[in-house]
Amino acid sequence: MNKNWLLCICNVFLLTFCACAENGNRATIEHPSQETVMNQEYFYVTAGDKTFQAEFADNSSAEAFKALLEKGNITVTMEDYGNFEKVGNLGISLPRNDTRITTGPGDIILYQGNSITIYYDTNTWNFTQLGKIPGATREHLLSVLGKGTVTVTFSLSTLE
Repeated sequence: MNKNWLLCICNVFLLTFCACAENGNRATIEHPSQETVMNQEYFYVTAGDKTFQAEFADNSSAEAFKALLEKGNITVTMEDYGNFEKVGNLGISLPRNDTRITTGPGDIILYQGNSITIYYDTNTWNFTQLGKIPGATREHLLSVLGKGTVTVTFSLSTLE
């Protein structure tokens, strides 16, 4: 029985590793060279040569996202959707804390547990907030994120 249980755990690990290693539109994780602190209140959002500092939301989803960032930077290919957000697949599911909210520029949202969005305009729906870029405006976000596809890296420290 113990050997079967161990085999099952190894299979789950192997499947998870293979799923995360697959490229495509899934996120890639890079391990940082410096240690980070679990009680950190901020994370960073980098597109091109511009970096925004974002505040973590206060919920278990944001804590799970923070724990994921502790393992390394997350790079996501994001695309425009609905002329109000950039969205990309995380490649992993996080716990959801959906509530009906109206988003605004700078809101970073977990959608359906496995997609991450950066809002540059408003939308009302049942979402889970992961964080917020304070003071962000539609114009500034769009000047950095551009139209179409963009590669965005989420991290606990600024990229060098």
